[in-house]
Amino acid sequence: MEVIIRPNAADAADLTARIIAAKMRANPRLTLGLATGRTMESVYARLAQMHHADGLDFSQCRTFNLDEYAGLPGGDPHSYRHCMNQRLFSKVNIDLRNTHLPDGAAADLEAECENYERRIVAAGGIDLQLLGIGLAGHLGFNEPLSAFRSRTRVKALAPATLAQNAPLFADPEAMPRRGITMGIGTILDCRQCLLLATGEAKAAIVAQAVEGPMTGMISATALQLHPRCAVVLDEAAAGELKATDYYRWIFENEPEWEPFRTRPPAH
Repeated sequence: MEVIIRPNAADAADLTARIIAAKMRANPRLTLGLATGRTMESVYARLAQMHHADGLDFSQCRTFNLDEYAGLPGGDPHSYRHCMNQRLFSKVNIDLRNTHLPDGAAADLEAECENYERRIVAAGGIDLQLLGIGLAGHLGFNEPLSAFRSRTRVKALAPATLAQNAPLFADPEAMPRRGITMGIGTILDCRQCLLLATGEAKAAIVAQAVEGPMTGMISATALQLHPRCAVVLDEAAAGELKATDYYRWIFENEPEWEPFRTRPPAH
């Protein structure tokens, strides 16, 4: 894991977008895993800007989102499908047929979960998975006690998740109590992971995820098992980390994450 600390939230989002863009330019057929949430809005706005200003090409890219609310059809304004269409897909030249989210309105949710796993495999797996982290330390909707080998499935949402997301609904009582999510095992299968977290409210859980013991109570600690994971933070989100001097030195002198490496890594 490499921890990259930027001065503020805007710089952290910009760096995250530039990492994604560099990967897309190196591999125009990139299969990209995406996340939703307010933290990602700046990343998607920056990617859309790169598309219009610099010609960043999404035409051959395929995407798979982490999660979706169970019970919401894609046309619902609170669905993650609607969010992705509005925030990114409608602003770039991606083929909507190549954008995938779980179908929250599927008649058989268990079958939909199995089908989602098959679609990821058929695409050759996910090359780069963008991640956020919830206040309960969850990735996607992998709530506390999610197994590290879990696959795409339906999960009941924890009280902390309900409280965090309910303000996004005009009627908080209408917020679904369950979600479909990629499993921790599905995320760990991705070739590279890129987690973005900003703000003081995330500092405590980021410190536990990055430097604490691995535990099913905090699903993000599973990223310590991933061989190619970068965590991009602003100063506020990095505020409770213990080894910040080391993280800064690595990024400034021996960065492990392309495109910042200036010389081949030591073997």
